[in-house]
Amino acid sequence: MKTIIQILLFVVVIALTVMIYKSIKHPIDFEKNRTERYNVTIERLKDIRKAQLAYKDVYGRFTGNWDTLIYFVIHDSVRNVHRVGELTDSMIEANINENKAVELGLIVRDTVKESVLESLFGKSYDANQLRYIPVSDTKIEFHLAAGTVSTASGVAVPVFEVKAHNNTILKNLDEQLIINLNDQRRTNEKYPGLQVGSLTEANNNAGNWE
Repeated sequence: MKTIIQILLFVVVIALTVMIYKSIKHPIDFEKNRTERYNVTIERLKDIRKAQLAYKDVYGRFTGNWDTLIYFVIHDSVRNVHRVGELTDSMIEANINENKAVELGLIVRDTVKESVLESLFGKSYDANQLRYIPVSDTKIEFHLAAGTVSTASGVAVPVFEVKAHNNTILKNLDEQLIINLNDQRRTNEKYPGLQVGSLTEANNNAGNWE
């Protein structure tokens, strides 16, 4: 009888140990997966921001249409200034600044048109993937929008917004932990996911992870 009780106690202790281990490890695993998925999503959002800023440099506004933005990246061009030469110590001693050096022909500035794709990302970059949240097995698009907001002085400022909800980024992870994370974000009046730019304020196109 004593042996049976000891065995039962041993089994109970093992079961409790496993439960405690899982209760500790599960949130750790969730956080690890969340960090990995956030990281790749943030990199994609940075690329989208880069494309939007280039689009605005050319057209004076942002776009809220994926087809337009991707066509721009693949087929359009941007103007880049190439500089040949640089200020030397002797020029500086002679009080020659860069603009003067250009006038004298000591430094050459050449404005050339370059492919948006090659200039921003490299020739092998797949711009068609810009629209998709990079952590889902299915192709789910980021929410994309653009518009203008007025500053305190009444100036209309072009803005854009790209975002992905935690429910999509963290799909197939622990649902309760996702709910808890979303509730925490809402309590702090923050978007429950990742976002770059804003349609309600001119935030210098910042990401909410920055």
